[in-house]
Parts: sequence; structure tokens; C-alpha cells
Amino acid sequence: MERKQFLQTLFAFSAMNSLTSFKNFTDTLSTQSKKMPVLFTSHGSPFDIPLTKEQRPFWNTLYQLGGQLQNKYEVKAALIVSAHWNTKGTFVNISPEQTQIYDYYGFPKEYYEVKYQATGTPDIAKEVKKIIPSVQETPEWGLDHGAWPMLMHLFPEANIPVFQMSIDYHAKPEYHYQLGKQLKSLREKGVLIIGSGSLIHNLQLAGQKMRSGDMTVFGWEADYDYWLKKQLDERSFNNLIQYETSHKLGKTASPTPDHYVPVLYSLGLMDIKDELKHFYEGVVTIPAFSERSFILENNA
Repeated sequence: MERKQFLQTLFAFSAMNSLTSFKNFTDTLSTQSKKMPVLFTSHGSPFDIPLTKEQRPFWNTLYQLGGQLQNKYEVKAALIVSAHWNTKGTFVNISPEQTQIYDYYGFPKEYYEVKYQATGTPDIAKEVKKIIPSVQETPEWGLDHGAWPMLMHLFPEANIPVFQMSIDYHAKPEYHYQLGKQLKSLREKGVLIIGSGSLIHNLQLAGQKMRSGDMTVFGWEADYDYWLKKQLDERSFNNLIQYETSHKLGKTASPTPDHYVPVLYSLGLMDIKDELKHFYEGVVTIPAFSERSFILENNA
């Protein structure tokens, strides 16, 4: 920002005598009568990408949910916090075009022929930096496989503009939770915010089993999943934020933060009147993995 622009902005701020006027100054999106819900969802396994919703119950659940959301709300855009965009610092993608990123490797040809052609929404994406000035804008991303495989079933017509916000890989869990809280105003502007990850995701352990042809679960996944559900239902958010130490299986289930911390954005966005509903609780069928997914919604 040039010095002249900065001084003009500073003068404008000094003329404002309330937080409300400051909010109106920065907001360009109109407020809606219905507050948008928030999702935390699995994005499935890459093995499932070529499967149809008829073949894969989780994909069908997302398909049904997407239809319900569009019937009930005016969804202007979807903001995805994906486990697969990890950066130093936090970035938001402001590109009008959303490149489909095939960020998985060694799969058969058909895994790279699946197409999802969604558009971005720069004007709405830029609202993120207005709310959180420390977030950096970039056109250098698109939709990775933490976003588009899930979105192509949630919004199969690609009629909802989408954009991603990255995960600061080195930030503490509390940082992610607080960042989510700061984005709450977007819920009133028609922006559906989706944390996309997995509450249990240990690729190293899963790989050790699967490379030997063993697809059976370890057994501890169900116990830890039960504990996670209990914390969510009881809103024991501190235990979920301190996931590495609040349960003996925390570091085993999530040895790296990337797939777990998207849930902290979703929880940070929760309001006291929101109801938490688990829209998918499928039995764990892959070792060291979870597809537990939920929606936060105010039905008052």
C-alpha cells in the first residue's frame, strides 16, 4: 500500500466511532437472513476417486447433503481448508480459475482422467484478507485432492464458486482454532466453509500393512473414534485442540498435523446455538483412517 493510500485509510478508520462501522467499512458482501452451516468432512481415499456415488456410500452421502444445502441456503461460495495445501504462513487462493491438482502419485491412468472444473471467486476470496490481514493472497494454487474429489459429489454440477485457504504447517493447534473463529462473519455472507481432512490419518502405519496386502484395521481406530465423537458431542474443544496430549492415541492417530487441524477451523467457526450432527459415521475399513464427518447448523 502506498503512503498516500495508507494515510487515507488511516483517516477513514479514525472517523469510525464503533466496531459496527468498521465492519461495514471492510465488508462488501451483503448479509443473509440464514447463517451458513459449517462442515468438517473427510475427502475419502485416493483409491475411491474413480468410484461413483452408487459404488461408494460416502460419496452418495455427500451428494445428498449437497442437494439439501442448495435447497435450503443461498450458497454464494465455498471456502475449503484442505489437508493437502500446507505452507509456511497462511495463504488464500484468489485466482478466478481453479486448476485441478492431481497431487497423488503412482495410480493407474484413469485416476488422472477424472475432471472437476469449478471456478474461483476473487472478490469473495479477498474478503479473507480483509478479515485477517496476516493472510497472504496468491493465485498460485487450485483445488487439490483434499477438495475436488469431495466437491465433485457435494456439488457435482460445479455451480458453486470455490477457493482454498492453506494450512500453516508449523503453527500451533490453537492458531488454527482462532483463525477459524475470525472467519465467522463469512457465514452470514453466504460462504460455506469446509474443513477437509481426517480425524485419524497415519499414512506410515497404513502403508506398512497395505504393502503386505493386509487391509484389516488395527483395532484401536474404533476406540479413538468413539473418544473423538464424545469430545465433539460434549463440546470439549480444549481436548480436541490439545489432541497430541489429551489422549494416549493422539500422536498415533495424527502423527502430522495436516489432516487433523482442518477440524479446528470448523470448530472455531461454531456458534453457541449451532447443533453438531454427524452426517457420516461409516465403519472404519482402512487401517489408521477415519471418515467421520459432521455439520454445524443453526436450525432455530
